[in-house]
Amino acid sequence: MARTIITIDEERCDGCGLCVEACHEGALAVIDGKARLVSDVYCDGLGACLGECPRDAIRTEVREAAEFDPAAVERHLRDLGRAPQACPGHQHGHGHAHGHGHAHGHGHAHGHGHAHGHACPGAAARQLTPAAPRAVAEAGDSQLATWPIQLRLVPAQAPWLAGADILLCADCAPVAIPGFHERWVGGRVVLLGCPKLDDQGANIGKLMEICALAQPASITVLRMEVPCCGGLAQAAVQARDLSGVEVPITVVVVGIDGRERQRLEA
Repeated sequence: MARTIITIDEERCDGCGLCVEACHEGALAVIDGKARLVSDVYCDGLGACLGECPRDAIRTEVREAAEFDPAAVERHLRDLGRAPQACPGHQHGHGHAHGHGHAHGHGHAHGHGHAHGHACPGAAARQLTPAAPRAVAEAGDSQLATWPIQLRLVPAQAPWLAGADILLCADCAPVAIPGFHERWVGGRVVLLGCPKLDDQGANIGKLMEICALAQPASITVLRMEVPCCGGLAQAAVQARDLSGVEVPITVVVVGIDGRERQRLEA
């Protein structure tokens, strides 16, 4: 099956082992001076190890791989003499998400999987309770409804992605746009990415997986006017087309002064 899984650039890797410590499934080990994936079945693809690599040698990719196996992880950790680390509310769902069960509350999402507690708490997938829209202008409350928000960390099988209205946002946009939460976040699932700094292939792979599994109702790409930011819209369109799922995409270009410059359908 094709799924998201980590990959390691051996030329960048210096064998420091920080990623091994960050992986609570025991999927990584330093072998011959380099970090390596021990087995596909131990890797959940959520990328808790990504932020721990000082050499930026770890990425996610979509490829044919054996399905993540929580039972095998449990046995593997016991063999290593490591106890599973509890992380309440963290679930891995392996299967297709479908229907229209997003934050607006209609329909439902289907999936199957195993709940277990091995992922880093900071990267654990969760739904939040955003403030009522009217309270935003009065109190500046957050409208964020899901976590994590970095595209490379969001599991494509997260139930709130099913049928959702997705805001695919350039990393710089929230800083440039005044009133970002009340203008853009409410009622949408936010995904952040940067075509300049991220692995574009990994972004396309993750978005393609999201389109195929979640079949979102829409994708709004919020990008900056600088030329390099155009890659964010290109990634969304390419992923949509590769997935074969018809998802309407709106591209909104914003100036560095925070004002909308252009809006088009892709």
